[in-house]
Amino acid sequence: MEKNDIYQYSFVNALMAGVSDSGISVEKLLSKGNQGIGTFAKMKGELLMIDGKIYQLLGDGNTREPDGTDQIPYAVGTNFVPQKTLNVRLESKESISVLLKDLEFYSGNIFMTYRFDGRFESLKCRTVKGQEYEGQPLSEVGKNQQVQSYCDIEGTIVGFQSPDIWQGFFVAGNHMHFVSKDRKEGGHVLELSGGEGMLGVAKAANIHMELPTSEAFNEAELSIDDIGIKAVEG
Repeated sequence: MEKNDIYQYSFVNALMAGVSDSGISVEKLLSKGNQGIGTFAKMKGELLMIDGKIYQLLGDGNTREPDGTDQIPYAVGTNFVPQKTLNVRLESKESISVLLKDLEFYSGNIFMTYRFDGRFESLKCRTVKGQEYEGQPLSEVGKNQQVQSYCDIEGTIVGFQSPDIWQGFFVAGNHMHFVSKDRKEGGHVLELSGGEGMLGVAKAANIHMELPTSEAFNEAELSIDDIGIKAVEG
């Protein structure tokens, strides 16, 4: 992968339709970049790729390093090389959008990738426990989530900002996952405040998409559920 190109496997719409039994291997995703986010088979926890390692952020808030053969039904990855690095304060999750819009190379029609390393006064993350039955849609899985609140915690956020028109392919707007500095805790970021640290940003105009070929994906009735995605992805 060229620097800052994006690789994506499957659609968010497929997760909304409950397609998550199989996918690409952890080993394959690692070959596509150095950072990214996604989920694991049957939506068991959140995925965060950072510094060439993948972590499974589990339903109890803890983490594990998956096996190379573990399956990933949805992921977005990039060979991240920051084009701009800033020392910033994040008053809230929305602060990232404000900072991105101030960059000279920003465009709402281009993908933005970023990494924030620092300390947070407070952080709220969620992790999903996984499907309870075959084909259970993400909108239902998300209702059985574990929410963890952290205070005065240091760690890293990896995220993507996607154009609104890509909703359903990606998560439109900002989608970000967090892992603590010791790599033992983390999840999908719902809220944050008082973040102090370094923000690295790059734009991404080249998207490499790979689709599943499984029977479940081929037979799924995919549609764009904008309200459902916004509700479950926070």
